[in-house]
Amino acid sequence: MAERKPIESWLTDMDGVLIHEGVPIPGADAFIRKLRETGKPFLVLTNNSMYTARDLHARLARMGLEVPVENIWTSALATAKFLDDQRPGGTAYVIGEAGLTTALHDIGYVLTDHDPDYVVLGETRTYSFEAMTKAVRLINAGARFICTNPDETGPSLEGPLPATGSVAALITKATGKEPYFAGKPNPLMMRTGLNAIGAHSETSAMIGDRMDTDILAGLEAGMQTFLVLTGLTGEDQIDRFPFRPSKIVKSIADIVDRV
Repeated sequence: MAERKPIESWLTDMDGVLIHEGVPIPGADAFIRKLRETGKPFLVLTNNSMYTARDLHARLARMGLEVPVENIWTSALATAKFLDDQRPGGTAYVIGEAGLTTALHDIGYVLTDHDPDYVVLGETRTYSFEAMTKAVRLINAGARFICTNPDETGPSLEGPLPATGSVAALITKATGKEPYFAGKPNPLMMRTGLNAIGAHSETSAMIGDRMDTDILAGLEAGMQTFLVLTGLTGEDQIDRFPFRPSKIVKSIADIVDRV
């Protein structure tokens, strides 16, 4: 088996790797600082489409993590890039927050509920029955169904919340139409992210806390993969999957010296 090339670029998930419930994970600040000092290309990724990159930059800065706006890549941005490539200047009916609507506005999309090209479903804490009914009717009338990410639940201080994947399943059940998911584990999100920072998969690594999204996406995009044990996938769950990460580490602190 050919030896892997040295890692020149880093992609890392955010929740469960750098932060947990609004608190930085020990070593996250050192990791980000080392990346910025060495000048190596990097991206912080999230499947959450609620926030813009500017919003996330501000949120991370309040936690002491200085991540430039251009180094943040969300499923909303990946979705917008996909739609801009597929149908430039199109129209969409959107269920989601500012992260998604801003990304679509920025590529010149018109947001409308009148005969849109796409129904685009993203993350929100206020899913409404009225909006879901509208989405079902528009898809039945011919709109293509796009979803930012397949995550079925999201974290909160009170416990898991229904997320985009769960609402997508409801709409699929009502329409018989499966969505195209732009976010992880779709390697499209990784490849468009790599392109955004001028990196190549052969010399890049993906750090994540979930085998089913982060590690799978990195693997399918051709990158080295690091699983940290500070998030959703526990060490006892790894062997349940038919694939393995390149490396398993306790936390992001164990990767700082590799940068």
